[in-house]
Amino acid sequence: MIALTDIQKEVQKTFQEFTDKHVKPVASKIDEEKQFPHTLFKQVGDLGFFGMRYPQSEGGEGLDVVSYILAVMELSRGSMSLAAACTMQSLMGTYFLYRFGNTEIKEHYFLEALKGNKIGGICMTEPDAGSDLMSIKTTATVTADGFILNGQKTWITSAPVANFFTVFARTNNHDQLSIFFVPATAQGVMIGKNIEKMGVRASLTSEVAFDNVHLPPHYLLGEIGSGTKCLREILAEIRIMTGALAIGIATAAYQDALEYANTRIQFGKPVGKFQAIQLKFADMAVKLETAKSYVLYAASLSDSNQPRQKESMIAKLYASECAASICDEASRVLASYGYATEYNMERYLRDVRFTLIGGGTSEILKINIAKEMGL
Repeated sequence: MIALTDIQKEVQKTFQEFTDKHVKPVASKIDEEKQFPHTLFKQVGDLGFFGMRYPQSEGGEGLDVVSYILAVMELSRGSMSLAAACTMQSLMGTYFLYRFGNTEIKEHYFLEALKGNKIGGICMTEPDAGSDLMSIKTTATVTADGFILNGQKTWITSAPVANFFTVFARTNNHDQLSIFFVPATAQGVMIGKNIEKMGVRASLTSEVAFDNVHLPPHYLLGEIGSGTKCLREILAEIRIMTGALAIGIATAAYQDALEYANTRIQFGKPVGKFQAIQLKFADMAVKLETAKSYVLYAASLSDSNQPRQKESMIAKLYASECAASICDEASRVLASYGYATEYNMERYLRDVRFTLIGGGTSEILKINIAKEMGL
């Protein structure tokens, strides 16, 4: 594992303490209520999380990717719902505003989003375009005074509470995609009903439709047709971040199972004293430590601006698959209690599957890793 700097250790400690004090005590409640955690979200903003990756000159904290990843791990250890909403805000939801937004967009939306006062989302997925983004059908037709946006998006994180979106669309049948800034209050923007999910239930998700939405010229973020290229700028970080989410929830499951194994008495001794249970913990520990080390390694490559496409995919693939396995094994340690809603373990089992999808499915990642190897 890479050696952490004093600043990185302080970031880790800050978010560890915040998670233990403020997040874990209410994690089950917000999951049960399926309500966006506005108070916690704002508190995370007050800690500077949303601006960690952005330079101080732009209103951010000017920290490195490793620091950001450590904070993500701690937040997801407490609540995957909160962590999913916060990572959307801090990365995909605000990045293109930072890169291409004009003064109006940055002052009224980007800076407010870094404080947690406004919420952003990104609109890529469509009913017929998931992993295959080039199948996107949403259009932005060029007009004399800007663009007219039409289309339908789905699986949009934070959409029911969002103040603005960054939307991927085709412009005048251009082969490549373009990116647009769209206020949620713009005429013609319609938010669909919340999509009921197995897990991550307090991170609200819904469809978003655009019906002849007029956009002024400066709402184009970047150049026409540059969307796919711009997405590649943060794709590796998205995957590394998803790996960090997986490690956080796997850590929570592992720790809960360990506490249970040390206190649950059967046949006159703690169940953790039985070899069959000890073997489970050994397997879980190896997977957890290996996945964490590789995710931090991939983050360090990002900080040093080294090639990391393959490494980011390996990090996300391995961490998410390990996390799913760890949550499953941890629930077996608890036996019937791992199936009971009064314990957090069943929530971990539901929530961890989110990490198998976000940032690319395992199957897509394996295909792309093979391509990186020249196959």
